[in-house]
Amino acid sequence: MNVSGVSLHSGVTLIVATRKGLFFVQATSDRSRWTLLEPVFLGHICHHAVLDPRDGRTLVAAAVTGHLGPTIFRSDDAGQTWHEAQRPPAFDKAKPGTTPRVVDHTFWLTPGHVSQPDVWWAGTSPQALWKSSDAGNTWESVRGFNDHPDYELRTEDPQAGTPDGPILHSILVDPRDANHLYFGLSGGGVYESCDAGESWTPLNHGMAITNQDPGGDMEIQPSSIEWKEMGPDHDPHCVQMHPLNPDVLYQQNHCGIYRLERPASTWKRIGRNMPANVGDIGFVVGLHPRDADTCWVFPMDGTDVWPRTSPGGIPAVYATQDAGKTWHPQTRGLPERGWFTVKRQGMSVDGGEPAGVYFGTTSGEVWGSVDEGQTWACLARHLPEIYAVEAVVVA
Repeated sequence: MNVSGVSLHSGVTLIVATRKGLFFVQATSDRSRWTLLEPVFLGHICHHAVLDPRDGRTLVAAAVTGHLGPTIFRSDDAGQTWHEAQRPPAFDKAKPGTTPRVVDHTFWLTPGHVSQPDVWWAGTSPQALWKSSDAGNTWESVRGFNDHPDYELRTEDPQAGTPDGPILHSILVDPRDANHLYFGLSGGGVYESCDAGESWTPLNHGMAITNQDPGGDMEIQPSSIEWKEMGPDHDPHCVQMHPLNPDVLYQQNHCGIYRLERPASTWKRIGRNMPANVGDIGFVVGLHPRDADTCWVFPMDGTDVWPRTSPGGIPAVYATQDAGKTWHPQTRGLPERGWFTVKRQGMSVDGGEPAGVYFGTTSGEVWGSVDEGQTWACLARHLPEIYAVEAVVVA
């Protein structure tokens, strides 16, 4: 299946994946004006789309179409034309006596290491990791995780837990070492590989877990005898690696905001320092491109019924410039009242000077700040429900 696309000019572009198609919002050279282009894959669910920073021209998108089902599309001309992958992620036929697995959707896409220009990684629901060695045209199962004997202990039951199904997300590639990878499982925790995916180790020490018994959502602290190193009670929502200091990881978890500085292996809950009336529950975390101590989060109401909207109906981005010791709200330009929901792929940061910070809401609005959160403006509105925002630079 081939699809006509859009013509993107060089410069900063926001790729916006939505429940009803893929949209692009392009900036002028000084990021003072933004233009919303016509959609691609209109009517189809687009969970994620990424521009390959290694060439600035190749785009890969994860979609669920009406008649093709879950698939991958590729463009090698900056979005002008799109071609369906010859072999998208798909499980092997189940052996007798085993539970069959069927890909519901591809949720996450990550370009490979700069030394491997045709390698891409993908995470799906049900939870599985996939690798392409031909720029996204064909995909192979990463059997070191997908077929591990403890797979069912590590992962979440596809029929329970995370809305829209359990997912493998936040695939991170160490820029210093192509063999060093991380990913997150919602639910299931954070995992690390030092051998290009042949083996995986849980990296969950220090993180609270959730009591997922019916009617319960109580945090179980790492000091409790009920705490477990792996399993679906761990629920990282988004994990990010700092691009210039890849030893620094940030995580927005179901149970708070965490930071880890390798080679340590115990996460520190830096969200305890958020205002008590706001809390540290949310889905996104965005990192400053040059300062490993600066990040942004978008808190959401995590009280008893978990409405997943701005606490108190007051939308606010919170920033830290000291690795989570202190936090401050950034609200100038945002509405005084609003019940925003921002999903786990819904925030992105560009590499500009100053850095631009962007987020998309489930109500179809894209908000941006080109002064590191000091002021905000609505860049696009009336879009379908937004799943993901990626700030990229087109060559």
